[in-house]
Amino acid sequence: MSLHDAYARLTPFELAFPDFDAVDQLIADITEEASGRGSDPANPSVFITMGSVGQFIARLQEPDAPPESIHQYGALVYHAAFFRDEGCPVYVLDAATARYLVEGSPSGEATPPTSSGYLQLPQHLFWVAGGPEEAPESIDGFFWTASRSGTLYVLAATGVMPGRPGFGTIPVPEAPIAEAGAWLNADARGEGTDFSSALPGADIDGLYAVEAAGEVLKLLARFFAYLDSAPGAAVPGEGPAQDGQDPPPSVLPFSRVVLDG
Repeated sequence: MSLHDAYARLTPFELAFPDFDAVDQLIADITEEASGRGSDPANPSVFITMGSVGQFIARLQEPDAPPESIHQYGALVYHAAFFRDEGCPVYVLDAATARYLVEGSPSGEATPPTSSGYLQLPQHLFWVAGGPEEAPESIDGFFWTASRSGTLYVLAATGVMPGRPGFGTIPVPEAPIAEAGAWLNADARGEGTDFSSALPGADIDGLYAVEAAGEVLKLLARFFAYLDSAPGAAVPGEGPAQDGQDPPPSVLPFSRVVLDG
């Protein structure tokens, strides 16, 4: 299976919110509303109740969308707003570095490099199992947002494929950043080896699976720690030399995360 890590692929943020100005206006509306209410929009429970957020989500939803879909849309809009407000930090993890992080824990502090960002994984390297009658999905990456209160919120994006409409999202339970050091060497699955995959051909292609929320936190914590221990590992990225490349490139600036030395 062909992996891709040469440049930033079109991100879920760009796919879901092609009108960046609309997100910028949402951020301004949230700031004004939160100031008036004296509330903290970085708390997702507060964020989803804000009038400006509800109106924004209503414009995204299909007319016949079930009421509970507001929570699925809300998680994506939450991360999109803070990702955009932070300046859209995109980190592209190359395959060699991803394998290094799976195999062991770096020595640095597991502190997020930015309060919000998107870690794009090598295409088709990490997979999540589908339902009983659903095919496995490739994990494109993880959005993270760290609140001022010290809580980390994470959303995984799956099934981002050229020519395929939409993508999947998997929210990860919130976790205190103060405990991130414990995630580095945690036994996330409890049974079986973390990141091991039973997918056909996984051994041949060296593919990984994510079966537990703890594996997401473990990989993110190792990414955070790696950047802390090797700041030179994040280098300015360059897009493809020609237009019309496959997979479609992102228009956002990005950093490539490579093995340092």
